[in-house]
Amino acid sequence: MHPDLIERLGDELYAALADCKVVDPLTARHPEITLSDAYDIQRHLITRRVATGQRIIGKKIGVTSQAVMDLLGVRQPDFGMLTDAMLYREGQAIDAARLIQPKAEGEIAFRLGRRLCGPGVGPEEVLAATEGVMACFEVVDSRIRDWKIRIQDTVADNASCGVFVLGERIVDPRRVELLGCEMRLEKNGALAASGTGAATLGSPLAAVAWLANTLGQLGGALEAGDIVLSGALGAMVPVRAGDSLGMEIRGIGGCSVRFD
Repeated sequence: MHPDLIERLGDELYAALADCKVVDPLTARHPEITLSDAYDIQRHLITRRVATGQRIIGKKIGVTSQAVMDLLGVRQPDFGMLTDAMLYREGQAIDAARLIQPKAEGEIAFRLGRRLCGPGVGPEEVLAATEGVMACFEVVDSRIRDWKIRIQDTVADNASCGVFVLGERIVDPRRVELLGCEMRLEKNGALAASGTGAATLGSPLAAVAWLANTLGQLGGALEAGDIVLSGALGAMVPVRAGDSLGMEIRGIGGCSVRFD
């Protein structure tokens, strides 16, 4: 794909983000887009965000469940970048008008204590490099009309990342059974989603290892201090103004968020 078109599509997605508007699927208009092209578009989109003063503070992993892989017709996850402008602390309200078509996911967030760079990173290396884990809400949000996405659309759109909320409690991952830990997510007091750590590529540690190895192939790395969202433990839950969500992950703790 020509570099000028990559920049133009990245600018289009940035404008959609800034104006809270949707665009038609990129793959419908440009079926020649490859996954590599999509990551190039994402990089241009993030460059635009950084130019406004935002700072990259980590990364998110998406498409970690078999159901979502089947939906998008792929056999691998994807990733996007997290900036400080996306971060909410527990207790902060999220302005729903800032989002377009949001859906919330319960996840485990990792805070790294040291650098991870592939190839050759496995779950053991991830565990050793992790300072702590937290319960987390990722609020995914697509700038693609009606969520009509293929893998190239979501990758270009920064892996459909909207904002995220970190729980206040951080725990030593060596004291948690990460594969079998149970998550319960309630929306307005009613159970809306549930799952375990096994939903994310079989283990959240395996998901973070995949990201470290993938970044290594691209000349990048996970850095000390990075926050990494390891993937959804259960189904996405649509949200709108007036909704309140609470989530608890056994052995890790909880997180809550409301939308105004």
